[in-house]
Amino acid sequence: MDKRLIINEGKTSLGIEFGSTRIKAVLTDLSGEVLAVGTYDWENRLENGLWTYPLDEIHKGLRGCYASLKKAVREQYRVSIKKLGAVCISAMMHGFLAFDKNGRLLTPFRTWRNTNTQAAADELTALFDFNIPLRWTVSHLYQVILDNEPFVPDTERVTVLSSYIHFLLTGEYAVGIGDASGIFPIDSENLCYDRAMMESFKRLLSSKGFDKDPETVFPRILTAGEQAGRLTAEGAALLDEEGDLEAGVPFAPPEGDAGTGMTATNAVRPSTGNVSAGTSTFAMLVLEKGLSRLHREIDMVTTPDGAPVAMSHANNGTSDLNAWVKLFGEALSLFGVKADTSELYEKLYKASLSGDTDCGGLMSYGYYSGESITGLESGRPLFVRKPEAKFSLANFMRTHLYSSIAAVKMGMDILLKEENARVESITAHGGLFKTEGVGQRYLAAAMGAPVTVMETAGEGGPWGAALLGLYMLKRQSSDISLPDWLDAEIFAETNGSTITPTGEEISGFETFMQGYRSAVAAEAEAVRTF
Repeated sequence: MDKRLIINEGKTSLGIEFGSTRIKAVLTDLSGEVLAVGTYDWENRLENGLWTYPLDEIHKGLRGCYASLKKAVREQYRVSIKKLGAVCISAMMHGFLAFDKNGRLLTPFRTWRNTNTQAAADELTALFDFNIPLRWTVSHLYQVILDNEPFVPDTERVTVLSSYIHFLLTGEYAVGIGDASGIFPIDSENLCYDRAMMESFKRLLSSKGFDKDPETVFPRILTAGEQAGRLTAEGAALLDEEGDLEAGVPFAPPEGDAGTGMTATNAVRPSTGNVSAGTSTFAMLVLEKGLSRLHREIDMVTTPDGAPVAMSHANNGTSDLNAWVKLFGEALSLFGVKADTSELYEKLYKASLSGDTDCGGLMSYGYYSGESITGLESGRPLFVRKPEAKFSLANFMRTHLYSSIAAVKMGMDILLKEENARVESITAHGGLFKTEGVGQRYLAAAMGAPVTVMETAGEGGPWGAALLGLYMLKRQSSDISLPDWLDAEIFAETNGSTITPTGEEISGFETFMQGYRSAVAAEAEAVRTF
């Protein structure tokens, strides 16, 4: 079918994902093929000691990303988007958005990157006998109550970014179960907030003078395939400033970037895993059974259809690596060379392949913020080397590439070596894997297992969100499960590449990790003194 006709008739699905440094929209046809992409770059800010994105920048970013998509469609197909078949909103998981009864934001958006919630997370973990990470929404809520922040009595709703954007566009206060699993622990059997833990939390809040029911303060849970509302006229006007877009588009439940990443890599079936590596990094494994005991390094979340997932999450990923690449670009400009950014990344990444498998005595910590896996509440980007180290560009780049996945490897080692979790396949996606055969090779060495990168890996979570929109449309006429639908209709003919690590590469990464673990004390001292 002619693609212009597909767009004109709205036989499409739109996924929009709010990432850490980029908001991205992916428009697909009903088979999941990408038709066009739009982007909007943004950055979080450290204000009053907390990482945030201003509310007006959230709105501006939503409109800007959609405008970029419309422009791409016009340039590629000479048509304008007026109809859509489905929409799914996705965003960084966790964090804290608190509103009063009139929908007024009570405090600046607190992102997943904030680590000021240690006291709350520790107390809740002990109360539930379940790991509650610092970045989870329930940790933020309980911390502001512990701190007696002045807005607490006016708090009527607490949610996450995807749910907030979804509310702006549909008027529905809802969240997908995958994103909900970063708000509060989930009962995967009954597909709801865990009732026993919720009752314990209610009693705890009551003892602190917070008399509202957290189950209604948090958004209601929906699962993949359910319809979560329709685009309102006000939502259409907010999204499309030109006024072309028609209201009434059905929305899938808003999801977190973990859930859309699982969907985009076909890792929603037990014993499948995926790694998303970008500004933050997380590795997920869909479990066949629960963990044998509590591990503070491991989050328990869910797939978009509610299956239990163990997640190793690192707050810090490629931010410091990106900063170094930018610096090299500035150095080239001194010689009158204006390097293409994509080419610069590719050449520097590929240069790392000639480095030593253990990085030759170099070490880095790209900690822009705290890192719970290594027990640090704050971070300082740090590069160190031994005097006798093999200090080359190849080893320097390899060190920063290794470091961007080192923290998340520590969590995965618990699953694979202590819990003996079974892994049939690991799929990777995210910016780290855009340069063919580099980040993928290092991840395979880190995991000690083959890693596959699909041709669609560069589109990542926004494409996964668009797929969830398509699945919602499919469920209107079929009761097919999400894993079966992905296998049969999306990934049956998808091409990709798989890299199996050598023994030398696995051994080299393990040697690097020995240094990484032991030198965390240097990073902690940098935080304390600088």
